[in-house]
Amino acid sequence: MSDEHDTARLGEWFDAPDAIEGVAGLRFSCTMCGNCCTGPEGYVLVNDAECEALARRAGLHASEFIERYTHMLPMGRSLIERTTAHGQDCVFLDREKFPGKAVCGVYEDRPRQCRTWPFWESTLRSRRDWERAKRVCPGMDKGNFVRADQIRIQRAIVSI
Repeated sequence: MSDEHDTARLGEWFDAPDAIEGVAGLRFSCTMCGNCCTGPEGYVLVNDAECEALARRAGLHASEFIERYTHMLPMGRSLIERTTAHGQDCVFLDREKFPGKAVCGVYEDRPRQCRTWPFWESTLRSRRDWERAKRVCPGMDKGNFVRADQIRIQRAIVSI
């Protein structure tokens, strides 16, 4: 199936009304599986304001936070990862607080990239891209309904 065909289908799929809500949108509820915060080496881009908020949360000066918890990549500053049995976990992913769950240790101050998952351009580009992401995220197409206009706002926040 060509990407052009997928893009055309995306409009039909995205605009199809939800069976219960009767308007276009998608369903998503975080299951606290941690799959979006682990796996092969990746990145969580952070800007200065996000670093400052995370530094306050950690009781650190912003420069100390940046030195301790971030590194530079070609696309910008990213949170560091640590190697675990699950792969490369975000440094703030907590697998101990709630046994069997993976929770964000900085949830209230998590970066925009994390706040907008799974409504990234790369997952919404085509039905195939959505389905590919859904293979690792059990919360996609389940739970809370998010209207199409809300999804478009989330999608515009980061370019991933």
